[in-house]
Amino acid sequence: MSLSVDIRKSFGSFTLNVAFDAGKEVLGFLGASGCGKSLTLRCIAGIETPDEGQIVVNGTTFFHREAGKRPDVNLTPQERKTALLFQNYQLFPNLTVAQNIAAGIAKDTSKEETARMVSSQMERFGLQGMQDRYPLQLSGGQQQRVALARMLAANPGILMLDEPFSALDSHLKSSLEQSMARLFEDFDGTILYVSHDIDEAFRFCDRIAVVDNGQISDIGPKQHLIEDPQSLAALRLSGCRNTTEAVRVDNHHVTLPHWGITVTCAKPVPQDVCFLGVRAFMLQQAPGPEENAFAAKVVRISDARFDSTVALRFLGEDEPAEPAGDFTDSPGDFTDSHIQWRVNTLEGRDALPAEGQTIYLRIPPEKVYLVCR
Repeated sequence: MSLSVDIRKSFGSFTLNVAFDAGKEVLGFLGASGCGKSLTLRCIAGIETPDEGQIVVNGTTFFHREAGKRPDVNLTPQERKTALLFQNYQLFPNLTVAQNIAAGIAKDTSKEETARMVSSQMERFGLQGMQDRYPLQLSGGQQQRVALARMLAANPGILMLDEPFSALDSHLKSSLEQSMARLFEDFDGTILYVSHDIDEAFRFCDRIAVVDNGQISDIGPKQHLIEDPQSLAALRLSGCRNTTEAVRVDNHHVTLPHWGITVTCAKPVPQDVCFLGVRAFMLQQAPGPEENAFAAKVVRISDARFDSTVALRFLGEDEPAEPAGDFTDSPGDFTDSHIQWRVNTLEGRDALPAEGQTIYLRIPPEKVYLVCR
């Protein structure tokens, strides 16, 4: 199985410009709302028409168009043999469960074979006894299973899921995750999986593509996103709370204008470095000034069940022109701080500083991330 995509499409000020290859795997698309994840899937399915580029599956060209010209190849969605599960499942409300599943089967299939395929998919997804129900008589989880059954009944070469759990509550989501994982293991083709939840993407995907403002800023094995992110978007999506502009000083030092400090880095600093990141749980309290240990004032402490998040502002340098809102928490949280430090409180709260206290906070040189875009 092989999928090759290289397309561009513009909507006013927004331009989708993505290129990637996929094989027999689960490739996740991770990014904020409106970044182009769903649009990419719609172009592959044939629902949207790119302005230029090509889409090739197993050596068969689904779409080809040169800039400024009409497409010379543009297969219909039915001809492409792809299956796209939308967030709202798009079941036919006037059709029963069995009829909805049958709607995915080729029209030239015999009645006997259609009935066999419908029965097989209903058994596969635990829908026995529901064949005569209508979508409005089903729970959200049951509707999702019907939609998946219809997709697989069409025997697609590419299976695409657009945030499949977004319409489900946490209980239904949890109950369906295991069956979804088994489905992925059984499917003999390419699966494209759209999500904005990194934990969800990690559970299901082999590789992850980070989509940022219409472009893929990073793509690789999922662990790569945590261990070696290549862009600011990837760094933030990986859960790194502390990111800020960085300027190269020399091979092992960067200055951070918004934080007012210069940091030593274990790895060589790229010539075109743009941003530095450090995870909140990697920071350490130091007894005093030392390498990468800086005086910082505790601005605020936020408690959770097993840890506390300490927001701090570095001292001793000029204040930045505006608060450095380099955090992924809700707007307004910790806006007067530079950095967040996560402290494990399971073993006691004795080491937790107090609000207003000044401490020395150490940024381990080997734990910083440096990205160039």
